Amino acid sequence: MSTTQQSPTLVKDEISIHPPKRLLFGPGPTQVHPRVYQAMAQPIVGHLDPYFFEVSQDNQRMLRHVFGTENEWTFVISATGSGGMETAISNFVEPGTKVGVFANGFFCDRMTEMARRNGAEITRFEKPWGEAFSDAEAAEFIHRVKPQVVMYVTAETSTGVFQQGEAICQAAHEVGALVIADCVTSLGAMPVHVDKTGIDIAYSCTQKGLGCPPGLAPITVSPRALERLKSRKAPMQAWYLDLQLIDSFYIGHKYHHTASATLFYALREGLAIVAEEGRENRWERHRRHQRAFVAGIEAMGLAMHVADPADRLWTLNTPRVPESVDDARVRQYLLEKRDIEIAGGFGPLAGKVFRIGLMGYGSTGENVLLILGALEEALRAQGWNPAGDARAAAERALG
Repeated sequence: MSTTQQSPTLVKDEISIHPPKRLLFGPGPTQVHPRVYQAMAQPIVGHLDPYFFEVSQDNQRMLRHVFGTENEWTFVISATGSGGMETAISNFVEPGTKVGVFANGFFCDRMTEMARRNGAEITRFEKPWGEAFSDAEAAEFIHRVKPQVVMYVTAETSTGVFQQGEAICQAAHEVGALVIADCVTSLGAMPVHVDKTGIDIAYSCTQKGLGCPPGLAPITVSPRALERLKSRKAPMQAWYLDLQLIDSFYIGHKYHHTASATLFYALREGLAIVAEEGRENRWERHRRHQRAFVAGIEAMGLAMHVADPADRLWTLNTPRVPESVDDARVRQYLLEKRDIEIAGGFGPLAGKVFRIGLMGYGSTGENVLLILGALEEALRAQGWNPAGDARAAAERALG
């Protein structure tokens, strides 16, 4: 009997050869700029190649501009946004560290869990999902608890809430605390202003406002945070996420891990596109399209979950699901009939909101009109009739 092994046969019915062409309007990966796709087709170089470090230095320089910081320690982690979150927390939270968390959504809860696993003593200031913290109540909480580390989410993806950070950072610094800010759904699409706001450690991702594929987590660390890091008593438990080891890779060019040249190419092109458009112009584009989307939603007769327009994200919208409508069926209709992907709510917002992203390359007037029309079509298929003309309202807002 022959012992020769046969190569497995690829069966089309078992494996999808060509992925579906979806229009992504969800809170996860969004539409990627064609130039970024082209950049990813460049030949791969090694992670210790001089050209790789040239690309890395370009990314560091342009990330400082997007973050709004002069921090020398600004680079990327070879991980997704959640890896950026864990990097920030595991480096600055030791066993016994007093941590204050502003908790009003899913990703605040994820930060809390990561801090708990690092042995933190946690105090949470909780609000219903969909509400922001006022300056006064933020300051009162910090001065009362006197934490060593304060954590908040600038753009809460689960609710659509934008959290102002100036009062949080000012109060935190008054009690000697460091501030960790989640900028996953704000970087590259909304003002972050790390230095001006007073954020000590900020992290993000590449697949949202920057218009790139997922896989890298930009992070920036202030000098005062770096000083605290270098004086920590307990060694880092997570070797891979140790910022001081990662710095020795980017600055000292010492082997740490095998970084993806392809993702670095993508990020450099994405950041170059941001620079060409202009940071402030890019913010204004997102603001304008978000307001046009909301005008259409309200004309249709739907309500936004975040009541105060000043507290709404420009990147991720959460219109409320009408009482007579099954949100899962709406999302299924959009996926099957229109090849459009949006997301539903989870946690206390499960079945109550749609989560619709307009960010990065996907934030266009054309996409605003497209998603409004498709959503109206899906709602009508469930027997729900709009109160007015969403397209006309959005077009008026777009000018």
